[in-house]
Amino acid sequence: MAEVQLLGGVDIRELASRLDVTPTKKLGQNFVTDPNTIRRIVNAAKLNGIETVVEIGPGLGSLTLGLLEVAKKVIAVEIDPKMAAELESTIAKRAPGTDFTLVRNDALKVTELPDAPDALVANLPYNISVPVLLHFLEHFPSLQTGLVLVQAEVAHRLAAAPGSKIYGVPSVKLAWYADSALAGNVGRNIFWPVPNVDSALVYFSKRAIPLGDEALRLATFEVADAAFGQRRKTLRQALAVWAGSPADAERILIAAGVSPQARGEELDVHQFVSIAKVK
Repeated sequence: MAEVQLLGGVDIRELASRLDVTPTKKLGQNFVTDPNTIRRIVNAAKLNGIETVVEIGPGLGSLTLGLLEVAKKVIAVEIDPKMAAELESTIAKRAPGTDFTLVRNDALKVTELPDAPDALVANLPYNISVPVLLHFLEHFPSLQTGLVLVQAEVAHRLAAAPGSKIYGVPSVKLAWYADSALAGNVGRNIFWPVPNVDSALVYFSKRAIPLGDEALRLATFEVADAAFGQRRKTLRQALAVWAGSPADAERILIAAGVSPQARGEELDVHQFVSIAKVK
């Protein structure tokens, strides 16, 4: 296999200029322009070289090339027609002999891929980062690990533990599927255009034993949505509509071994599961 040639800042701007592509806030696009940062991101993904990796929103291919240095196969999902058209050419020139497949589609609509992915690694579009991550975890149970680059605020929310003010629905829903942890910060100056927010990495590893089936997942997510929909209220009050009444909520909570006076931010995913099971 020939050596993979990563893209630098000059390469990315030249490509974008030739394609008349301008990164848009609407699509949440920010391109990583530093090869050393790309390699740091790939290293943080803890790939062992035998994975089929799915990448969401590859853009001009910076991270894609970095992944192809390590992964067995990369499947990239790109919605932008201009960048999708150029991406295959870029990979052919800079990573000849590697196993790469492009899927031209909206990531939020993708429910099938050419191969079952083992890992998800992506610089996620800022405006859909949480929905697209949860969408892929729901539809691709083959995923075992992942690393996502997102807004720092979102990263901290995803990896938050019970008891913190930033712990909420995204934290619980990711915890249903996987254990997660922050995996480092990424400076603003390596992006083009330079974003006005900080970015951070979140690494996740799939639970060895699932917490339940699809019906229980949906029920658990309903409980979490209700609990954090009125996060300042006690669960007796916050779950009243979901349960039928405050009295019903109290009965369910007591049966699940959870204090009716607790608040959603105090519960871990296992306690949300227990509540869902009682109803």
